[in-house]
Amino acid sequence: MPAHASESAAPDGGAPDGAAPDGADHEAARRVVRIVRETLGEDAVLAACLHGSAVLGGLRPTSDVDVLVALTRRTTERERRALTDALLAVSGRRAYEGPARPVELSLVVHADVRPWRYPPVCEYLYGEWLRDDFERGLTPAPAPCPDLAPLLTMARAGDLSLHGPRPSVLFEPVPADDLRAAIVAGVPELLADLDDDTRNVLLTLARILTTLRTGRIRSKDGAARHVLGELPEEHRPVLAAARDQYLAGEYGDWAELLPAARAHAAYVAEAIKRACPA
Repeated sequence: MPAHASESAAPDGGAPDGAAPDGADHEAARRVVRIVRETLGEDAVLAACLHGSAVLGGLRPTSDVDVLVALTRRTTERERRALTDALLAVSGRRAYEGPARPVELSLVVHADVRPWRYPPVCEYLYGEWLRDDFERGLTPAPAPCPDLAPLLTMARAGDLSLHGPRPSVLFEPVPADDLRAAIVAGVPELLADLDDDTRNVLLTLARILTTLRTGRIRSKDGAARHVLGELPEEHRPVLAAARDQYLAGEYGDWAELLPAARAHAAYVAEAIKRACPA
């Protein structure tokens, strides 16, 4: 769960914190699927589904439209470049066709994730945090991706299909040990990004801690709400500020709060260590 991670629904056995996305956001996700099908061909696309905040029924002002597509085959570099160029045109505030919801698109070859193995391979990943690299010519390539463990968990929980079989039919449950390993693996990267992406790092650390303690992946604001009730008084203000900014679609100026944010992040990182099974 890196700092850019999308919001998450409850994993298998828990109900999501809401209903399906509204019509406009659902159509944005379907547009992404159409782009994938047109770029790769109908035979290449086995299924597509929603995950993240979309399955919670409430995209926040800065939330991504999160789409996962299962493929029948591997992609070529030319296909991945064409897909990247098409997404640059329709994703985020810098979209070539005009500002839009940011898109996070993950492609997996179905045979790479069923039967399950860890770490899973992500065939392709597009996200706005990588836009500068993509515009310079970087083309995403297949690579091991522990983050697919929470992603597949939330996709199965939301169980909202955009094309083909539902996620609960398509994917096997992710073992609890692999889910824990995946989310903890991202903690050092999160702490390194704290000064530059304070709001999201604090919220994602809260989400990791709640997942370890409860077995449930929550949205960023839901995780903050859960953790705030357990924090010592001195660590509450910065997490509350991060949650409030997130709900308002703001990032705010963290310069004066950075010392408190660093202390809070160190406190939560230690709590995460304690919550990990021995």
